[in-house]
Amino acid sequence: MIRSAAWPVDAAAVDVAALTATALTATAGRPGSAPADRLTVAQSVAATTPPLTAGTAARSFVTLAAVAAVDVGLARTVEPHLDALSILAQADAEVPAGSTWGVFAAEGPGLRLEASGDGADGVVLDGTKPWCSLASQLSHALVTAHRGDDRQLFAVDLRQDGVTTHDDAWVARGMPDVPSGPVDFDGVVAVPVGDPGWYLTRPGFAWGGIGVAACWWGGAVGLARVLRDHAAARPDAELLRVALGAVVADLADAEDALADAAARIDTDQDSDWPLVAQTVRSRVRRAVDAVRTRVVSTIGPGPLTSEAAVAARVADLELYVLQDHGDRDLARIGRMVLERGGVAW
Repeated sequence: MIRSAAWPVDAAAVDVAALTATALTATAGRPGSAPADRLTVAQSVAATTPPLTAGTAARSFVTLAAVAAVDVGLARTVEPHLDALSILAQADAEVPAGSTWGVFAAEGPGLRLEASGDGADGVVLDGTKPWCSLASQLSHALVTAHRGDDRQLFAVDLRQDGVTTHDDAWVARGMPDVPSGPVDFDGVVAVPVGDPGWYLTRPGFAWGGIGVAACWWGGAVGLARVLRDHAAARPDAELLRVALGAVVADLADAEDALADAAARIDTDQDSDWPLVAQTVRSRVRRAVDAVRTRVVSTIGPGPLTSEAAVAARVADLELYVLQDHGDRDLARIGRMVLERGGVAW
């Protein structure tokens, strides 16, 4: 699966064939697998994937991409579980046996989650958190909440009283079986993970964002395989070969961005990580959008209306990449460069 010469050597340690087989146990070759099956895969993948840190970035990114190449919705389940375990490892925090994790850090207009209490006698969460993927299925989550003028990360057992999930609010056609509705917290006990501000300022926050981009790339690889199969079945179709060549180039650009980022995580701890991560995410988003658009326009409506796996992959990937905010995030790159440089020219 990997081709870029920029990958650190540990990328080759990923057994892509074994990961593919594990992923297929949850999907049975079909979209719409049960959340419990996907979470079992997440635990299995976590057992063989070290936390994301310097020296393991390539292994982490290739693992996520390999899962997404099988099923985008599965990757959307595995990625936050691995991210949470990496965060907990960085904080030297305990992980309950058999637990499954999400990371709920998004903010939304009109919604606010507040933390109260001094920490020694316990912290209590009150309010609503938006965009909480699989909250009704998970045992635990890392959740950001406002505390004074800052935000702090907390570990929460989602099975306690006071946690109310809203799966019914999720009406998306992409990843319909990964509901990401809001969650209400009413006097919910939580445990601090790191000091206020730690979660957002540590390098690992940016590294985790690059891991999400690795899922986008893997999802596009799976879509490119559909185009390759069509081209192989019609060797005289010149337009299919043109499309396939363009997709190869786009995916190579995305892979180079991810491989270079992994190498920098391993060797350059002083990088401007918010700028690096956003640049990588924007490069991968641009390539994935190009691949999805070209594949859909080339294969036509037939597979999108008659092959459930293809239709699901297109819809899932289209929604997933919207975690990148397009022009808003490009403006963020421009603002960072104007404020502090960070580019060679």
